[in-house]
Amino acid sequence: MGKCKMGKKVVIVGAGFAGLSAAREMQTAGIDYVVLEATNRIGGRAYTEERMGRPLELGATWVHWFQAHIWTEIMRYGQRLEIEASPVGNDAHWITEGKVVKGTEDELDEKLTAAILATHSDTEEYFPNPYDPLWVMSEDFDGPEEVRERFIADDYKSAIDVVREAGFDQETIDLIDAFWCAGYIGDPYTGSALMAKQWGALSDGRYRLMEDITLKWKLKNGMQSIYNGIANDLTGEIRLETPVVKIDHHDEGVTVTTEAGETIEADAVICTAPVGALDNIEFTPQLPDPIRKVINDKWNAQGAKIWIKIKGHHRFLGYAPKPHKMSVLRSEYFMDDDTTILVGFGYDAKNVDLNSIEDAQEIVNQWRPDLEVVDTTGHDWVADKWVGQAWGTVRQGQFTDGWSHFDNVDSRLYFAGSDYAYGWRGVCVDGALEKGIGVAREVINELR
Repeated sequence: MGKCKMGKKVVIVGAGFAGLSAAREMQTAGIDYVVLEATNRIGGRAYTEERMGRPLELGATWVHWFQAHIWTEIMRYGQRLEIEASPVGNDAHWITEGKVVKGTEDELDEKLTAAILATHSDTEEYFPNPYDPLWVMSEDFDGPEEVRERFIADDYKSAIDVVREAGFDQETIDLIDAFWCAGYIGDPYTGSALMAKQWGALSDGRYRLMEDITLKWKLKNGMQSIYNGIANDLTGEIRLETPVVKIDHHDEGVTVTTEAGETIEADAVICTAPVGALDNIEFTPQLPDPIRKVINDKWNAQGAKIWIKIKGHHRFLGYAPKPHKMSVLRSEYFMDDDTTILVGFGYDAKNVDLNSIEDAQEIVNQWRPDLEVVDTTGHDWVADKWVGQAWGTVRQGQFTDGWSHFDNVDSRLYFAGSDYAYGWRGVCVDGALEKGIGVAREVINELR
C-alpha cells in the first residue's frame, strides 16, 4: 500500500460497483486502501463480455435517469448519449392454464397493469420516502398501528397472494407469476410482497414507469464502460484472484486473511461480497445471529438469466408461469447475420443448462417451436462460488427482518453492496453504488 495522507487504511473486499465506488471515495478522502477481488475480473454481478458477436451483459443490464446513482456515473464517464432502448412492439405469447395465447405486447401490458397496480397498493402509506424502507417500523412513525401490522403481514405474503386477494382471474395470475419469476429472479411464491411494493414506490406507483426504469434502457458498450471507468480512476491496488477467507474485526480495526495466507492489518474493512458468498469467509467474532440467519437462509434470488440466439429476425415476447424452464423471454438484438438474440429470466437456475442448445430450444418451444436456436450462453450466478445467488431479492420475512441487520455490526466491519441497499436492492447496479458510496462516507467519518 502507498503512503496515506490520513495515516489510515481500509481493505475493500470485492471489486464490483460497490467496492470500486467505495475505493474511489477513500482515494478522494486521502485514505489508503486495497481492493481484494476473488475472481479474475472486476465488475461483480455486472459482467460485460463479447459473446454471440457483440458485447452481452451476463449480469446487470438496464439503467435509467430515475436511478440517480448510476445516472451520475453515466454522466461522469461520458455515456449519456451511449444508451439505447430495448425493442418494443413485440409479438406476445403467454401461457395460461397450459395453453399459449397470442397477442400484442400492448395487450399483454394492459392485462398486467391492473394487477401490478394492485400489487403496488399501500405504497404511499408504507413508503412515503422509498429510501427509508423501514420507516413504518421506526420510532418516527406516528401513524395508525394497523398500518404497521399490515406492513409486517405483507412481508409474509407474496406478490401473487396480493393479486389473488384482489380477485383477478387465472390468466392474470399466470402472467403475474411469470412477471415476478423474472423480477425476483426467484420463486415468486416465496418472495416478499414488500419488495414488489417498494419497487412501486420507487417508480411513483406507475407500472409502465417501473418497466422503463428496470427493463428498457441499456448502455451500448455495456456496464464495462462504467466499471472500467471507475477502475481507471483508481490509483490504489486492485488485487484479482485474491479471495478473502477470514476477517477478524473489533472496535479499533481489522485483520484480513487471504486464501494464500497473507494477513493485512487495517483500520476498517468494507465487505461487498453478496450474501450467497459470505459463508466463504470466517468472521471473528461471529456475526450477530440475525445476520447469520440470513446467510444460512440465503436470499430468494436462485434463478438464472440466459441469452439465446435464433435464426431470423423476430420481435418476440414470451411469458410462462412456474414451473416452466424460463419465465420471460424477449427479443433484445437484431444481428446483421439475420439472427435475433433473445434474453430470458427464470426462477430456478437448476432448471436449465445455460450453455445447452437443447435446453435453449426447449425454452423457445414453450411458445414458438417453429423458431430454431443456434447459440446460447449465460453465467450461472447461483453456482458461482463467489456469488451464490442471482440478484439480492428477499424472501418472505426478510424485508422487515433481514437485509437491514447488515448495518448493525458493532465493529470496524462494514457491509456494502446492492444486497443491502435502501433503494433499488439487488435488481440493478444503482443499489450497489448507493451503498458503496454511502458506507464509504460512513467509514471516512468514523476514521476522521
